Amino acid sequence: MKLLNVLIAAGLLVTATPVFAQSALDAVKQAGVLRIGTEGTYAPFTFHDASGALVGFDVEIGRAIAAQIGVEPEFVEGPWDGLIAGIDANRYDVVINQVGINAERQAKYDFSEPYIASKAALVVRADNTDITSFESLKGKSAAQSLTSNFGKLAEQYGATLVGTEGFDQSIALVIQGRADATINDSLSFFDFKKQQPDANVKVVATAADADFSGVLLAKGKPELLAAINEALATIKADGTYAEISQKYFGEDVSQ
Repeated sequence: MKLLNVLIAAGLLVTATPVFAQSALDAVKQAGVLRIGTEGTYAPFTFHDASGALVGFDVEIGRAIAAQIGVEPEFVEGPWDGLIAGIDANRYDVVINQVGINAERQAKYDFSEPYIASKAALVVRADNTDITSFESLKGKSAAQSLTSNFGKLAEQYGATLVGTEGFDQSIALVIQGRADATINDSLSFFDFKKQQPDANVKVVATAADADFSGVLLAKGKPELLAAINEALATIKADGTYAEISQKYFGEDVSQ
């Protein structure tokens, strides 16, 4: 021990200063940007407007989160098929693109608290008084994509399916009276009614269970995850989230 002290005093032995690994949150703050992976082709969540600007519900949520953290958002666009893999390649810090929270993804990645909910919505003509619940679909016709979960749900309630290629055609058949109803995604319906408020359709029931989406990021970044959750809580509390939600859906889509 005496020899060690002598060597240190003589400057012949330099003690190492502990080096602490920089957290992901510190790295984001040092860079001054939160890199956000997104499609840019998925309206109304992330798309380009007539001027070419990147806009959408998820884009504005991303901007609001970055502002709360105190950095600028930097959007990195890419196709859905490779979007989540971009996290593994460190192309961006997070993905904000309607990524559904499920067990398979949670096994490999972390998610923020849910920031948007999607439910199965039962849609009928505005003048329809016969169908008021999922149970009253029995013996009625439902315009559905035949391979979709919504189509299977309609069959479970006893509806006869009228095959369609997707949401737009399903809604059209209901409006035209060629189908009694359709079960479809509530977010798609809210977006449709926002674009066409006078359309002769209404929602008469929504499923109790919802599918939730969250901000996706790599595991092992607890400080960044906590900051994102804090940012989401703040924008929900101060009205920012409600303003964005109303702008794109005319509804509160948080739950």
